[in-house]
Amino acid sequence: MSAPARAATLRLAALGDSLTAGWGLPASEAFPARLQAALAEKGHDVTIANFGVSGDTTAGGLARLDGVLAAKPDGVLVELGANDMLRGQAPEAAKANLDAILSRLKAAGIPFMLCGMRSAKNYGSDYAAAFDAIYPELAQKYGVELYPFFLDGVTGQPGMTLPDGLHPTARGVEVVVARILPTVEMFVARLKAAPAAMAGQ
Repeated sequence: MSAPARAATLRLAALGDSLTAGWGLPASEAFPARLQAALAEKGHDVTIANFGVSGDTTAGGLARLDGVLAAKPDGVLVELGANDMLRGQAPEAAKANLDAILSRLKAAGIPFMLCGMRSAKNYGSDYAAAFDAIYPELAQKYGVELYPFFLDGVTGQPGMTLPDGLHPTARGVEVVVARILPTVEMFVARLKAAPAAMAGQ
């Protein structure tokens, strides 16, 4: 006997830094709002709560995780690490913090996907290699979806970032959303399949 289709809205939480918070943009143009709209256009009944805080490092995200857990979302998008990198913090520390976040989400039974970041070139090849490896290694460890580089198609592209050269413009956010959407749809499909999998046990 097949499980009934999920009728309720799928509730996601986006745990991140200024890239999630939408620094310099109206709330309606921030990444979670635009991703929610893009998912709706694809026929997905999904809401995305914005748990982005500008300036947050992976340690900050870990410190705020109780708030995300208390919201009891159906799934979490984790987007952290850019500020660790910009401050030149040890990749090992960032990885440990992210690992702790993912471990606690797993223990709480809340599925998640990972949004990756890449090191700026000015920190040297050794730092970049160590930092860039964080996300694929953690995605493999937990067997979850990974979008390799959150700012793919935005960094270094004219008109895609604000004058600081770091944060996306509204157009830049649309590029991020368009590129990450297939990965998020895979994540959403996994969440929608979960009730059916449970029913079949």
